[in-house]
Amino acid sequence: MSDKKERIVLDVAYQPQVRTNTDTRRLMLDVIIALMPALIVAVLQFGFHVLVLAAASVASAVFWEWGYRKLFKKEASIGDLSAVVTGLILAMTLPPTAPWWIPVIGTLFGIVIVKQLYGGIGQNFMNPALAGRAFLLASYALIMANWTVPNALTGTIDGTTMATPLANLYTWSMPEYYSYKALFMGYIPGCIGEISKLAILIGGGYLMYRKVISWRIPVSFIGTVALVTFLFAGQGFTHVEWMLYNVLSGSLLFGAFFMATDYATSPVTLKGQLLFGAGCGLLTVMIRYFGGFPEGTTYAILIMNLCTWAIDKAFHRHQFGVNKADIAAKKAEEKAMKARSAAETAEATAAIRKAEAEKAAKEATK
Repeated sequence: MSDKKERIVLDVAYQPQVRTNTDTRRLMLDVIIALMPALIVAVLQFGFHVLVLAAASVASAVFWEWGYRKLFKKEASIGDLSAVVTGLILAMTLPPTAPWWIPVIGTLFGIVIVKQLYGGIGQNFMNPALAGRAFLLASYALIMANWTVPNALTGTIDGTTMATPLANLYTWSMPEYYSYKALFMGYIPGCIGEISKLAILIGGGYLMYRKVISWRIPVSFIGTVALVTFLFAGQGFTHVEWMLYNVLSGSLLFGAFFMATDYATSPVTLKGQLLFGAGCGLLTVMIRYFGGFPEGTTYAILIMNLCTWAIDKAFHRHQFGVNKADIAAKKAEEKAMKARSAAETAEATAAIRKAEAEKAAKEATK
């Protein structure tokens, strides 16, 4: 008789449970593949230092996870590739001129503080890569806001650095070289992973085709930003121009497909995912309009990460085969049981007090 045990992987998105061949490692590998188009475009526009940052980020993320679990004698988890994905996504949120040690610090915070201290993969309450980026923004603001001129604009711009399209947009002007084509193809300055919307859509489409993510969070996220910016346009722009510039600028698309869809920090309920995406979109616009940063995607997603438990609680799924009448009957039964329990407790308390009073009266007559 063979001692080998069959490995069963269950897809928790479906009730009752069904078997699936997908596991964490395969999901993470799909995410890595989906990030490649955006990484390739960044290398073409900014040079091979992008690969140095990506390598440093991935290597340090894997090292911090391995070291933490080794130190505290926990089962090794680097084989599931989640640390690789965290490191790669963090690298994609950095300026291409950042020094190599920046992602090392960012992954230390994201992997150790945000992920491992709360139990590891699936237990973190915030996206580790985004948390690492937020920590770097607060700690190294000048480094995180240094935007180099892409190769596509060499000769057009005098100098080595320039403002991003989003920074220009919120000073109510948009240079001619920031055309819709430039924004879509990636001929602009910005973070490594955010510049080419075409590459992001290719990666996001791959993830949806592979059923790694659903359409609900990205579509509700991007759709909310599009709707609100269309309704409340900035001065000097038509409603359509303002909406398109807001959708095609910054890290909106990258965040919607690769960061807001993180399994551990986004809702599992279908209605909850729509609300989560809409909340991310609304907060992104609010921060862009009224905040101190031109971009609001990072903090919008982190804030909604903190609301995930409440959203899931509000839209939790009921047991398969149970209708509203069954749930109401069960609640009524539980309420009646509590009432009976309270009445029985009151009767028991009254009996005890009566017995104590009778005992005290007998002792007094003696």
